[in-house]
Amino acid sequence: MRALQICLITAIVLLQQSGFATERPNIILMMGDDHGWEETGYNGHPWVRTPVLDAMAAEGLKFDRFYAGHPNCSPTRASFLTGRHPNRMGTFAPGWSMRPEEITIAAVLANAGYRCGHFGKWHVGTVKQDSSLNPGAMGFDEWLSHDNFFELNPSLSRNGAPPQTFNGESSQILIHETIRFVDSCRESKQPFLAVVWFGSPHEPYSGLPEDLALYDRLLTEYPQEVALTSNETGLPVRRPKGHVLRERYAEITAMDRAIGELRNHLKQTGLRENTLVFYCGDNGTSGESALGEPHRGVKSTIYEGGILVPGLIEWPAAIPQPHSSSVRAVTSDLLPTICSITEQPLPDRPVDGINLSPVWETGMSVRPAPLFFWMLDTDELQGSPKTPWIDPQEQIGTTPLVKLMNGKPNRTFQNFRYSEIPEPLTQGARAVISGNHKLVIHTRNTGEEAELFDLSRDPAESRNLIDEQPQTADELREHLLQWQQSVRHSLVGSDYP
Repeated sequence: MRALQICLITAIVLLQQSGFATERPNIILMMGDDHGWEETGYNGHPWVRTPVLDAMAAEGLKFDRFYAGHPNCSPTRASFLTGRHPNRMGTFAPGWSMRPEEITIAAVLANAGYRCGHFGKWHVGTVKQDSSLNPGAMGFDEWLSHDNFFELNPSLSRNGAPPQTFNGESSQILIHETIRFVDSCRESKQPFLAVVWFGSPHEPYSGLPEDLALYDRLLTEYPQEVALTSNETGLPVRRPKGHVLRERYAEITAMDRAIGELRNHLKQTGLRENTLVFYCGDNGTSGESALGEPHRGVKSTIYEGGILVPGLIEWPAAIPQPHSSSVRAVTSDLLPTICSITEQPLPDRPVDGINLSPVWETGMSVRPAPLFFWMLDTDELQGSPKTPWIDPQEQIGTTPLVKLMNGKPNRTFQNFRYSEIPEPLTQGARAVISGNHKLVIHTRNTGEEAELFDLSRDPAESRNLIDEQPQTADELREHLLQWQQSVRHSLVGSDYP
């Protein structure tokens, strides 16, 4: 015991001498695009190589059950930035923007003296200069960003200027920009927030020759054809799944390598100890690339395969020893956690996430609040009187991408102000997780279908317990309904001053 006390005292003294006990941490928050839970080496994937993410999992804090806030990208990104469920701000699906009145992590940290930068995919509005939703309008000091996703040689907008082409592998391009930003903040002795949202591994896929070569065996392993986007035409195409997986996994490996370059730079410049580095995905694996295990469902579903993603934190000054946590965490938890560790107040409005710092500070082992998921059925809102929340001209994107939509390479966003919302506005696929139980509800043409799972015994969601545990299902249903009414209140704009 005496020896342990001496070690703890010595560690505290060293931290104080180095300044880590009093300095505000630097923060880097990274996210992959369509990167599901199982697509990492540390989670046992049979093919994909992710040595850097594996090292982060081995040396830092690994969340075994980390969730995207929604089964699709734009809504999850809104939850990531605000700590709130995306339905509160009308970000219902890809292409539905946020609202300018939302308070982001960047806005919070800018008030705390941080310099904030965004690099990569944005997809909660347009990134052009005259948009009220570009990263600069939402709290970031600088940005090199895209309205949506991108492949090799991406077109990106710097601080809202017309897009320009950057030649090279997109993940490496973003990391080099992040390193430049980090170095400028280090030279000015200013704490920083860098949000890095990769375009990988979203389809259509492309990879460098050296990365593709790692997965040549896949060319004959999965001969069945799958549907995705053609890199040549931007239109739908069918290709052998093995060819698709080879390119997808090459993108993941390139992204992993770029993250390693950033980690090495932090170490070489003395920033690693007091920099919180986070990585997650924005939703589960997309359908054309999923291998069907170990979880049920894919992207765009609220089963575990649609919402479970990698979740990793490294912060040696605060998390000096490797740790795996079974606490269920979600992208909405980022803002409350960052507010806590930087001693900033939460925004004065409903926040759905929780502070995760007790996981490493006090050993919290159970999430104290339920998790809610809701793919709101926008058909419910079709008859509601509505006007655009944002000038439609602001919502027209400028950064081109390969995948065409309505014949165009650019994206247009939408968000609406509703004068009336039908009661009870509770339909669409939805779920609540409390403890180990998960209630899943779908509204079909034939009526409501409900499923109850015990995730501790049945992580694959294969056994419906709804008839065996009706009381548990009823309790979870009531929690879900109460929360949905709160979201409905937010959707009409009641949270904004």
